[in-house]
Amino acid sequence: MSSVRLSIRSVLRAPVLAAALFVLVNCGGSDEKPVAVNPANEPPVEVLYNAALDRLAEQDYEDAAEAFDIVERQYPYSVWATKAQLMAIFAYYMTNDYDLAIGAAERFIRLNPGSKETPYAHYMIAISNYEQIADVERDQGRTREALTKLEEVIRRYPRSSYAQDAQAKLALTQDHLAGKQMSVGRYYLERGHYVAAINRFKVVIEEYQTTSHAPEALHRLVESYLSLGVIDEARATAAVLGHNYPRSQWYRDSFAMLEGRDLIPEEDEGSWISRTWKRIF
Repeated sequence: MSSVRLSIRSVLRAPVLAAALFVLVNCGGSDEKPVAVNPANEPPVEVLYNAALDRLAEQDYEDAAEAFDIVERQYPYSVWATKAQLMAIFAYYMTNDYDLAIGAAERFIRLNPGSKETPYAHYMIAISNYEQIADVERDQGRTREALTKLEEVIRRYPRSSYAQDAQAKLALTQDHLAGKQMSVGRYYLERGHYVAAINRFKVVIEEYQTTSHAPEALHRLVESYLSLGVIDEARATAAVLGHNYPRSQWYRDSFAMLEGRDLIPEEDEGSWISRTWKRIF
């Protein structure tokens, strides 16, 4: 059967393929009957649907998506139309046509708000945005959209396998957004725009403190504060950096900067960095 051949090919994009196979298995083989009307003497709905599944199993995803769309157009009020909508989402995703996948998923949710497969549609919207995450040097609008949709899946369906995969992807998404803030912050720092740089590095600490960019953000804050002559904040930030990342090169660099001015890291309870870091951790 087509569903068996599809499962054998589940080697790439494993979470997405597993989700699609789950939908396929749970939608297929039902005792539900298609509508009796055969529009314009078209082939029976089962024939059209199985032909689309064959295209999917053969990894001919573009033709599969078109074939599933035909099923829905020819038999719009049958149970097969709903199944075809779901599989079309997956087929569009596999052709890397993520905008069409998102559009198909949004349409499914709109037409079938109470369906048990709605979580799958939300998940496909999230990962279709995730697949379009750009390099950190480019605009991160798509990355922010991916973050929002991944968080939505986790919030709506916390016990689902979709939430587990979304959680894993969330970390990379946050890392990209933090990386963008760091890139802009470094740009300002190199040009002596210290207040603007500080504002960018503070975003990393306040919003993306669990990412890999946090140690550097703390160091750059030390550097920026020293450049402005804001000594107490520089020392307090270095203290937070040393407490949390004592073996990092970023702490060694910050310590050397302070030492060069006969200063040492020192925690300051009144500093925003001390309050923020304690609140977060």
